[in-house]
Amino acid sequence: MTRPTTVSPSLREPQLLGQTVVVIGGSSGIGLETARRARVEGAGVVLTGRNPERLQQAALELGALGSAAFDATDFGRLDQFFDELPAPVDHIMLAAGEPYYARLADIDFEQARHNLEKLLLPLHVARKAVARVRPGGTLLLIGGTGGRRPAVGMALISMLTAALPALTKVLALELAPVRVNLIAPGFVDTPLSATLLGDRLDERRDQLRRTLPIGRVVGPADVAALAVHIMTNTALTGATYDIDGGQQLVEA
Repeated sequence: MTRPTTVSPSLREPQLLGQTVVVIGGSSGIGLETARRARVEGAGVVLTGRNPERLQQAALELGALGSAAFDATDFGRLDQFFDELPAPVDHIMLAAGEPYYARLADIDFEQARHNLEKLLLPLHVARKAVARVRPGGTLLLIGGTGGRRPAVGMALISMLTAALPALTKVLALELAPVRVNLIAPGFVDTPLSATLLGDRLDERRDQLRRTLPIGRVVGPADVAALAVHIMTNTALTGATYDIDGGQQLVEA
């Protein structure tokens, strides 16, 4: 009796072999980990980030095709970046930005206005992606699940959380055959989370380990694996993909 032949996973062809992935916000956290995963899968990467030193370190680590240090909400500089890309790319991931939490009475409206540019940023990137991403490629946005339950201090986060899935659907139609999808993480153990939580970080980690159905904290590598899957599965567009370890099931 002949046994079926099995192929070792280590012998499979890399899923992004010969492709180019642009990560806006790729110098740390989810963006950097996705760039790492893309490199393992055979892609060349182009990175942007606000911090020049951190970006340079990431670009050197990954052997990036290129990098550019700027604030992605500087739309003039963003346009220049896209105009200077040497060739069409296969995937663009937008991972830049950070949340702004404040009670209504405490909102700094200048800071709030800057934070709301996170809604304009995907539109701006999408308009550039039309000419820069190959048909069947991906524009991948990063949102979150944190604003789905009303809570004091979550006004701006709730607005963005509600808007991004709707925006993703519209962009999927307007950019076709380029595919547009949204990843919505819960808590992810990143440097940004450490900055936001400060000395409460370990307490939050412990609480999640005790309560999440998966029994552990979600990390950047988990999100990166999902991101690469969305890039490679050409049937996916216009959808929002939650990745929170079951956080929404157990937190009131």
